[in-house]
Amino acid sequence: MSGGPFYLPPQAPSLSDSWWKRFCRWAIGLSGWRIVGDLPNLPKLILIGAPHSSYWDGVWGLLMKSALGLDLGVMIKREVLTGPYGPIVRRLGMIPIDRSAATNVVDQMVARFASHERMWLGITPEGTRKPVKQWKSGFLRIARASGVPIQPILIDYPTKTFTVGPLVEAGEDIEADMVRIRAMFGGCRGKRRNV
Repeated sequence: MSGGPFYLPPQAPSLSDSWWKRFCRWAIGLSGWRIVGDLPNLPKLILIGAPHSSYWDGVWGLLMKSALGLDLGVMIKREVLTGPYGPIVRRLGMIPIDRSAATNVVDQMVARFASHERMWLGITPEGTRKPVKQWKSGFLRIARASGVPIQPILIDYPTKTFTVGPLVEAGEDIEADMVRIRAMFGGCRGKRRNV
């Protein structure tokens, strides 16, 4: 990345420097994981990462976001925050989602974008670690309704890379957008499976 391995663009929402950020940089350095490509210099963004096939995706992703000093809110099922790791995970910027509730998650996230000057939102489009035939379209509906671009992050375990894909603007045809975006992840290998 231009500016070093942990370069964060100036407009991206950031966290202050801390011992945790330094620890995460050290841990990522030891692990061999790296980012390939440049994150966009934008104040608002939806970041999607795939394939999501293991809890380890979250571990490496959270270490990377912390190493960058990125203030990234990640949508996660509510149950993870109520378990024994809840206090730790909550401090990492997780946004709990109640998937059984009658609340409209898309409207909640659109309102959240409207109320923040800077906000990056992380979503796993598969919605689960299990193999799925179709991705959930929520990220596209949030992007379109809030006017925020989508940044694909391609996770590949054999090369230990988080690759920054091309920035995507959501269009009117959700199905066409989904086909186009999902094709970007072809060839990526998760810990347990491909996309």
